[in-house]
Amino acid sequence: MSLTFRDLMDIQTALQEKYRGVWEGDCPDTAKNHLLYAVEEIGEVSAILKKRGAEAVVADENVRAHFCEEMADVFMYLTDVMLCCGVTAEEFEKAYRAKADRNLKRDFVGEHARYLEK
Repeated sequence: MSLTFRDLMDIQTALQEKYRGVWEGDCPDTAKNHLLYAVEEIGEVSAILKKRGAEAVVADENVRAHFCEEMADVFMYLTDVMLCCGVTAEEFEKAYRAKADRNLKRDFVGEHARYLEK
C-alpha cells in the first residue's frame, strides 16, 4: 500500500477531528508548535541513527520498526503544519515536483566547489 500526500492529509485531518478539544488543533496559531513537535521527532530519528547506526536500521527488524515509527511521527507533524497553514495536497505536490525538477537540473558539485567564493 502506498500513501499519497492526499492520504497523509486525510489521516491527519481525521486525527485532528477525533482529538479536537484534547489536542491543540490545526489552526494557523498552532503551526509553530506542530513544527517543534516534528523537530522533536526528528531528534528521536537522529538518536536511533546515532546510537544504533544506519546499518542497524537496515539489518535489525526491531530497530527498523522503531525507525519507521519515528519517521511516521515526523511526517504526521509536518503534515499537521501544512494543515494549520491551509496548504492543500495539490499545492504541496506541485511544489514538491517543481523543487525536485529544479534539483535534477542543478550542478551540486559545482555549487559546492564555489560556495562562499568571492
